Amino acid sequence: MQSPNNNSTGSRKWSDLTPQMVLAPTVIAALIWVIGFSLWTLWISVSNSTLLPDMTYHGFEHYAKLWGSKRWTVAYQNLFIFGSLYVIGTLVVGTVLAVLIDQRVRFEGIWRTIYLYPLAISFIVTGTVWRWIFHPNTGVELALHDMGWLAAKFDWITDRDLALYVVVITGIWHASGFAMALILAGLRSVDGDLVKAAQIDGASMPRIYRKVVLPTIWPIFVAVTVVLLQFAIKTYDLVVALTQGGPGVATTVPAIVVYDLMFQRGQIAQGAAAAVMILVALALVLIPYAVWTGWQKRKEGARHG
Repeated sequence: MQSPNNNSTGSRKWSDLTPQMVLAPTVIAALIWVIGFSLWTLWISVSNSTLLPDMTYHGFEHYAKLWGSKRWTVAYQNLFIFGSLYVIGTLVVGTVLAVLIDQRVRFEGIWRTIYLYPLAISFIVTGTVWRWIFHPNTGVELALHDMGWLAAKFDWITDRDLALYVVVITGIWHASGFAMALILAGLRSVDGDLVKAAQIDGASMPRIYRKVVLPTIWPIFVAVTVVLLQFAIKTYDLVVALTQGGPGVATTVPAIVVYDLMFQRGQIAQGAAAAVMILVALALVLIPYAVWTGWQKRKEGARHG
């Protein structure tokens, strides 16, 4: 007859294995989807494919053609400018909003809902609405003309030098609520004794936030930055809805080039090479963050152990 201790041990083993068993199909499917299709895209990029896949090895000629294309280099430059301004701007706006709400303002729930609302809207809708606002035939410029200011100009979206900044402003508007929510959660987690000690020392609230509170939650800023960089690198639908990548190539980003090569020009291999370059950019963001996160966990484990 089996002892009660054996039964309890077996029950504990099954209870410990249940989460892994539940998650296993999802993990396996994700691995097949991510790793499998990534490897397939990598092979297509060095194949002889044109309109249809051709698995004949062709070397790295498509990568050379890609980087020799002015459109691709401009797209990568646009991505660097957009990504830098988008991440910095979103962090600044999100931090300011979080600090303001952290003052225990009245109707805090309403303000948080208002600031988070843009995140609930798709990039297509966001781009379309802001296109109406910025376009001279439908937006601010038309409204100014209707009010009698006939000389007023607000044609940023059709200006080659300013169109990319329209995308930046729209992206910041869309993502600042996301940054605010995470940063606000970090602010609320700071030990109140630190703030009280700084107040006793005579520090003003702006100085307390700058010198005590915000440095304490720097890991949250790192996490938000990584997520925003992912958004920036993969940006496609926002730009398409807002500017269609124009005027000219002024707002073209790598994802638009990938779509154009694969589905408009029928150059599958070169489009796959461009997709691999986007994957490399994502890896340059995600791999260091994963390594840093693992190092932080080991450090915390050693500290508590």
